Amino acid sequence: MTPQLQQAIKLLQLSNIELNSFVETELERNPLLERPDDYAEPVVAEPERAAAGDDGPEAQGADEWLASGEAAADPAAALDTAYENIDPEAGVSDHSMPMDSGWASTRSSSQSIDDGEFNLDATLAEEKTLHDHLREQLPLAFADPVRRLIATNLVDLVDETGYLRGDLDDVAERLDAPLALVEDTLRSLQRLDPAGCCARSLAECLTLQLKESNRYDSVIGTLIDNLHLLAQHNLPALRRLCKVDQSELSEMIAEIRGLNPKPGLKFGSVIVQTVVPDVIVRPRSDGAWRVELNSETLPKVLVNQSYFSVVASSAKNSKDKVYLQECLQTANWLVKSLDQRARTILKVSEEIVRQQDAFFAYGVQHLRPLNLKTVADAIGMHESTVSRVTSNKYLATNRGIFELKYFFTSSIASSAEGEAHSSESVRHRIKQMIDAERAEDILSDDKLVDMLKASGMDIARRTVAKYREGMHIASSVQRRRTKRMAMSGAMA
Repeated sequence: MTPQLQQAIKLLQLSNIELNSFVETELERNPLLERPDDYAEPVVAEPERAAAGDDGPEAQGADEWLASGEAAADPAAALDTAYENIDPEAGVSDHSMPMDSGWASTRSSSQSIDDGEFNLDATLAEEKTLHDHLREQLPLAFADPVRRLIATNLVDLVDETGYLRGDLDDVAERLDAPLALVEDTLRSLQRLDPAGCCARSLAECLTLQLKESNRYDSVIGTLIDNLHLLAQHNLPALRRLCKVDQSELSEMIAEIRGLNPKPGLKFGSVIVQTVVPDVIVRPRSDGAWRVELNSETLPKVLVNQSYFSVVASSAKNSKDKVYLQECLQTANWLVKSLDQRARTILKVSEEIVRQQDAFFAYGVQHLRPLNLKTVADAIGMHESTVSRVTSNKYLATNRGIFELKYFFTSSIASSAEGEAHSSESVRHRIKQMIDAERAEDILSDDKLVDMLKASGMDIARRTVAKYREGMHIASSVQRRRTKRMAMSGAMA
């Protein structure tokens, strides 16, 4: 495959944000590409006539010139069947675009005044980050330049939640400083605002906050050292270790719950990008589903043939001809591959909606088992193509926004004669049963298996345990303790 054909296939797996970034880069580097709303006839000076006997584009005409042996075949023509017949082992990896393709990361949000997009209000309203807040305190906390340098390096290791994610030995070795000095600098850092910041563990974070409010003692220190028992709601063991009664233990637990386990989150952090769906599914009056592409996410570009004709007629040397030839071929390739990409996404989405019709009509309980091969065989494409299409693509439905990969689930056999159940529908059923359980009748994994088999789902106990843990649902023992604590608290 040619490099351009490989890139066309890689466009399939890009999200709409990454695709728009790629197209923006191509618009900047290729003078023959324009957006539809910017398209206009170019205003250029009349080119000079070529010398007699010159075999340039004016003598041959632009179309004849490109059709001659000097112009290579248009790679865009190879895209018609590329997605259907591509071999997954043909060397197209799932890594990012090669540097020579014009691929670049998203442009920086900062703009110069000359860009005409400088926003002074946005600069003034910029939210202070945790790192900014900590660095502002360093000159007051550290008069010694050496300790201030160490503190600056430690602040760089603090994540947005306020925890220090690094090894002090590595810092000491990198700065060639005594480990004792690095540790003492960290203790000073931990006294800065916000309380609990620069801790290396949850226990240390809570301890710092208690010491700041002068509420730390050996008893509550024992409780913090055994947070795993608190997470398991093993209150009898905590009472024995702390040597307190139930009322004192409840007061300490309430005090710990009033602390902030992630003190750094009160400051600004990275903005999370909102998911924009690539495909929209709407119900039709006849009970079927209308599947359409979200036009807002599709980049639109045109090849300015008029501009090419004018510029090509003035090309006098082979270097200019080769450059124009490459620009035209690249532009045609991009337009063709964007159209093919959109058609392929729509084709795969339509088949997914057809296969999962019951889900859209009746809910997650009716999600069918589905794999890539089933969809690929139905639409006459390769599994690798379907896999690329469903990566980083989202479907907006009447039940929410889902990634296309969500609809591919493994199957759970039926305990009776009937269709198999999707793993997602089984997970949903397990969560429903656990949410409905009573404090006096907590459902064990064995009990869940029996109930699922009675509902027609043939499933093993270890599978139920795996699904439960995957949904972050505690064991039956821990759920029983939690519900009893909630009941005793309500009665009090």
